[in-house]
Amino acid sequence: MGRLLKAHGLKGAIKLELYTDSPNERFVPGAVLKLQVPETSPWFGKTVTVKELRWYNQSPVIFLEGIEDRDASEQLIRAILLIDTDADALPTEEDAWYDHQLVGLKVLRDGIEVGTITRVDHLPSQDLLTVNTASGDVFVPFVKAIVTSVDVVAGIATITPPDGLFEVNEPNDDSAKTKVGDEDAAE
Repeated sequence: MGRLLKAHGLKGAIKLELYTDSPNERFVPGAVLKLQVPETSPWFGKTVTVKELRWYNQSPVIFLEGIEDRDASEQLIRAILLIDTDADALPTEEDAWYDHQLVGLKVLRDGIEVGTITRVDHLPSQDLLTVNTASGDVFVPFVKAIVTSVDVVAGIATITPPDGLFEVNEPNDDSAKTKVGDEDAAE
Protein backbone atom coordinates (compact mmCIF):
# COMPACT_ATOMS: atom_id res chain seq x y z
CA MET A 1 0.00 0.00 0.00
CA GLY A 2 2.94 2.32 0.51
CA ARG A 3 6.54 2.85 1.54
CA LEU A 4 7.78 4.80 4.54
CA LEU A 5 10.10 7.55 3.30
CA LYS A 6 11.46 9.62 6.18
CA ALA A 7 10.73 10.83 9.67
CA HIS A 8 8.51 13.90 9.85
CA GLY A 9 8.86 16.03 12.95
CA LEU A 10 9.66 14.86 16.47
CA LYS A 11 6.50 12.94 17.46
CA GLY A 12 6.94 9.76 15.40
CA ALA A 13 5.25 10.80 12.16
CA ILE A 14 6.59 9.31 8.91
CA LYS A 15 6.21 10.63 5.35
CA LEU A 16 4.55 8.06 3.13
CA GLU A 17 4.89 7.18 -0.56
CA LEU A 18 1.52 5.84 -1.67
CA TYR A 19 0.99 2.71 -3.76
CA THR A 20 -2.79 2.82 -3.40
CA ASP A 21 -5.42 4.97 -5.08
CA SER A 22 -7.54 5.09 -1.94
CA PRO A 23 -5.29 6.08 0.99
CA ASN A 24 -8.11 7.52 3.10
CA GLU A 25 -9.88 4.13 3.00
CA ARG A 26 -6.75 2.00 3.46
CA PHE A 27 -4.97 3.94 6.21
CA VAL A 28 -7.86 4.27 8.65
CA PRO A 29 -7.20 4.29 12.40
CA GLY A 30 -6.88 0.71 13.62
CA ALA A 31 -5.81 -0.76 10.26
CA VAL A 32 -3.14 -3.42 10.80
CA LEU A 33 -0.35 -3.42 8.20
CA LYS A 34 2.39 -5.95 7.56
CA LEU A 35 5.94 -4.71 7.15
CA GLN A 36 8.27 -5.74 4.35
CA VAL A 37 11.74 -5.16 5.79
CA PRO A 38 15.09 -6.98 5.59
CA GLU A 39 15.38 -10.11 7.76
CA THR A 40 18.05 -8.33 9.80
CA SER A 41 15.62 -5.58 10.86
CA PRO A 42 14.18 -5.73 14.39
CA TRP A 43 10.79 -5.13 12.68
CA PHE A 44 11.00 -8.28 10.52
CA GLY A 45 7.83 -10.38 10.80
CA LYS A 46 5.96 -7.70 12.76
CA THR A 47 2.93 -5.57 12.02
CA VAL A 48 2.05 -1.95 12.75
CA THR A 49 -1.31 -0.34 13.49
CA VAL A 50 -2.38 2.96 11.96
CA LYS A 51 -3.09 5.68 14.47
CA GLU A 52 -3.75 8.48 11.97
CA LEU A 53 -3.11 9.62 8.40
CA ARG A 54 -2.62 13.36 7.89
CA TRP A 55 -1.82 15.48 4.86
CA TYR A 56 0.91 18.14 5.00
CA ASN A 57 1.42 20.24 1.84
CA GLN A 58 -0.50 17.57 -0.12
CA SER A 59 1.91 14.85 1.09
CA PRO A 60 0.68 11.96 3.25
CA VAL A 61 2.14 11.54 6.73
CA ILE A 62 1.29 8.51 8.85
CA PHE A 63 1.27 8.07 12.62
CA LEU A 64 1.59 4.49 13.91
CA GLU A 65 0.72 3.11 17.34
CA GLY A 66 3.81 2.68 19.52
CA ILE A 67 5.95 5.01 17.39
CA GLU A 68 6.10 8.09 19.58
CA ASP A 69 9.36 9.84 18.67
CA ARG A 70 11.71 10.54 15.77
CA ASP A 71 14.19 7.80 16.77
CA ALA A 72 11.48 5.14 16.65
CA SER A 73 10.15 6.38 13.31
CA GLU A 74 13.63 6.36 11.73
CA GLN A 75 13.90 2.60 12.39
CA LEU A 76 11.05 2.05 9.91
CA ILE A 77 12.37 4.15 7.04
CA ARG A 78 12.16 2.33 3.65
CA ALA A 79 9.77 -0.28 5.05
CA ILE A 80 6.99 -1.26 2.66
CA LEU A 81 3.47 -1.45 4.08
CA LEU A 82 1.35 -4.42 3.02
CA ILE A 83 -2.17 -5.64 3.73
CA ASP A 84 -3.64 -9.11 3.68
CA THR A 85 -5.79 -9.73 0.64
CA ASP A 86 -7.53 -12.74 -0.74
CA ALA A 87 -4.70 -14.41 -2.65
CA ASP A 88 -7.02 -15.23 -5.55
CA ALA A 89 -8.80 -11.87 -5.72
CA LEU A 90 -7.82 -9.53 -8.52
CA PRO A 91 -8.16 -5.76 -8.31
CA THR A 92 -11.41 -4.52 -9.82
CA GLU A 93 -9.82 -2.31 -12.47
CA GLU A 94 -8.61 -3.73 -15.77
CA ASP A 95 -4.89 -4.53 -16.16
CA ALA A 96 -4.20 -4.13 -12.43
CA TRP A 97 -2.52 -6.64 -10.14
CA TYR A 98 -1.20 -6.83 -6.62
CA ASP A 99 2.57 -7.14 -6.30
CA HIS A 100 2.31 -10.57 -4.66
CA GLN A 101 0.38 -11.81 -7.71
CA LEU A 102 3.18 -10.77 -10.07
CA VAL A 103 6.11 -12.13 -8.06
CA GLY A 104 6.80 -15.70 -9.15
CA LEU A 105 5.26 -15.41 -12.62
CA LYS A 106 7.22 -17.02 -15.45
CA VAL A 107 8.31 -14.50 -18.08
CA LEU A 108 7.92 -15.53 -21.73
CA ARG A 109 9.63 -13.86 -24.68
CA ASP A 110 8.65 -15.15 -28.12
CA GLY A 111 7.07 -18.16 -26.40
CA ILE A 112 10.31 -19.08 -24.59
CA GLU A 113 10.71 -18.80 -20.82
CA VAL A 114 13.46 -16.26 -20.05
CA GLY A 115 13.07 -15.91 -16.30
CA THR A 116 10.86 -15.30 -13.28
CA ILE A 117 9.58 -12.06 -11.74
CA THR A 118 11.21 -11.70 -8.33
CA ARG A 119 10.29 -8.14 -7.35
CA VAL A 120 8.11 -5.15 -8.24
CA ASP A 121 9.46 -1.67 -7.60
CA HIS A 122 7.26 1.42 -7.74
CA LEU A 123 9.23 4.30 -9.21
CA PRO A 124 8.03 7.82 -9.98
CA SER A 125 8.09 7.28 -13.76
CA GLN A 126 6.67 3.74 -13.88
CA ASP A 127 6.72 0.42 -12.08
CA LEU A 128 9.73 -1.82 -12.66
CA LEU A 129 9.77 -5.62 -12.67
CA THR A 130 12.91 -7.47 -11.62
CA VAL A 131 13.20 -10.61 -13.75
CA ASN A 132 15.68 -13.24 -12.59
CA THR A 133 17.33 -14.90 -15.62
CA ALA A 134 20.13 -17.41 -16.05
CA SER A 135 22.47 -14.44 -16.68
CA GLY A 136 21.32 -12.36 -13.69
CA ASP A 137 18.59 -9.88 -12.90
CA VAL A 138 17.04 -7.79 -15.66
CA PHE A 139 14.98 -4.69 -14.83
CA VAL A 140 11.94 -4.48 -17.08
CA PRO A 141 9.77 -1.35 -17.23
CA PHE A 142 6.21 -2.45 -16.44
CA VAL A 143 4.57 -0.70 -19.38
CA LYS A 144 2.07 -2.15 -21.88
CA ALA A 145 4.51 -1.72 -24.77
CA ILE A 146 6.96 -4.16 -23.12
CA VAL A 147 4.82 -6.33 -20.82
CA THR A 148 2.11 -7.17 -23.33
CA SER A 149 0.06 -9.54 -21.20
CA VAL A 150 -0.19 -10.86 -17.66
CA ASP A 151 -2.08 -14.06 -16.87
CA VAL A 152 -2.02 -14.57 -13.11
CA VAL A 153 -4.09 -17.77 -13.33
CA ALA A 154 -1.66 -19.36 -15.82
CA GLY A 155 1.35 -17.88 -13.97
CA ILE A 156 2.75 -16.15 -17.07
CA ALA A 157 3.80 -12.64 -18.06
CA THR A 158 4.51 -12.18 -21.77
CA ILE A 159 7.02 -9.55 -22.82
CA THR A 160 8.30 -7.95 -26.04
CA PRO A 161 11.38 -6.11 -24.79
CA PRO A 162 13.41 -3.75 -26.96
CA ASP A 163 16.60 -5.16 -28.46
CA GLY A 164 19.40 -5.25 -25.93
CA LEU A 165 17.33 -5.24 -22.74
CA PHE A 166 18.03 -8.90 -22.02
CA GLU A 167 21.13 -9.33 -24.19
CA VAL A 168 23.15 -6.81 -22.18
CA ASN A 169 23.42 -9.41 -19.39
CA GLU A 170 24.49 -12.26 -21.65
CA PRO A 171 28.22 -12.98 -21.92
CA ASN A 172 29.77 -11.84 -25.20
CA ASP A 173 31.63 -14.67 -26.96
CA ASP A 174 34.27 -12.24 -28.30
CA SER A 175 35.14 -11.00 -24.81
CA ALA A 176 35.80 -14.58 -23.69
CA LYS A 177 38.49 -14.98 -26.37
CA THR A 178 40.70 -12.14 -25.12
CA LYS A 179 42.04 -12.33 -21.60
CA VAL A 180 44.26 -9.96 -19.70
CA GLY A 181 47.89 -10.74 -20.53
CA ASP A 182 47.05 -12.31 -23.92
CA GLU A 183 48.26 -9.22 -25.77
CA ASP A 184 51.88 -10.31 -25.02
CA ALA A 185 51.24 -13.74 -26.57
CA ALA A 186 49.87 -12.11 -29.75
CA GLU A 187 53.11 -10.12 -30.39
